[in-house]
Amino acid sequence: MRLLSKLPVHVVGIADVDGSKRQLAEEFDTNFFTDYKKLLPLVDAVSVVVPTNYHYQVVREALESGKHVLVEKPVTDDAEKTRELVGLASEKGLLLSVGYLYRFNPAVQKLKELVKTAGRLQYITARYVHSTNPPRKDSGAVLNLGIHMIDILNFVLEDRPKRVYCKLVNSVHPKREDSAMIMLDYGHFFASVEVSSCHPEKKRDMWVIAEKEKIYADFLEQQIIRYPILISEEKVEAGKETHEEIFKNEPLAEQLKYFVDMVEDCNNGRFKEIVNLGEEEYYTSRICELALKSAEFKRDLDIE
Repeated sequence: MRLLSKLPVHVVGIADVDGSKRQLAEEFDTNFFTDYKKLLPLVDAVSVVVPTNYHYQVVREALESGKHVLVEKPVTDDAEKTRELVGLASEKGLLLSVGYLYRFNPAVQKLKELVKTAGRLQYITARYVHSTNPPRKDSGAVLNLGIHMIDILNFVLEDRPKRVYCKLVNSVHPKREDSAMIMLDYGHFFASVEVSSCHPEKKRDMWVIAEKEKIYADFLEQQIIRYPILISEEKVEAGKETHEEIFKNEPLAEQLKYFVDMVEDCNNGRFKEIVNLGEEEYYTSRICELALKSAEFKRDLDIE
């Protein structure tokens, strides 16, 4: 709310079944509703931050009401339901944007640029770990944590994995995993994603090991270090590491501003010029879904 209040928008109201949230509405001098359906007729766009298992219901109703939607990740916990919502948004000429903050992180954006000139990819490792938050009540570590790194991979790379394998650990809850290792097979290279809410460190980082250089990206610190190491059959050449100059930002503020700008463009008749990020979300949801299924069946699964 505080970030929204700084943007050129009129916040019509807050809807929450928790009546105590009325205080937040009063703080920002806006209306409060316990039923979101009463809010929908009054707005152009909504930000959906309900638990994941309610995303499909609320997002669908908002789209059917002709509203642009920014929804927290993941869109839904079912890839086919995600595909359905993406199709509905496209059919109605509406935005369905998803809250993947890391797309607005300057280190992620810089990494996307550097990967293009790093040469043939060999492998990638990524971590999204901490020990401060136990598993949520609506989903485990794969959908909560791993989905961020999978989205970063989908954003940074032009490839999509061909097969998915995952191993889960349930130390805290029998049904919601607190840790996982996800292996993505891209054919000519692989990526491993470690996620955990039981790790002593708090890390959001990625190594890209490529033919011409090795790149380390720290998404928390918004830093990138490049290691120009060229490996060939004849020799190994190592140059001096360099730290990329990055202008840090607040990704959440950038994400909200981007959504508001897109809504304005849509309302001014420029929908077709906009890349609807929702169209990519099927694959992000599908990869997470397959990771969970592969852990259940104890084998790797084809993405198609």
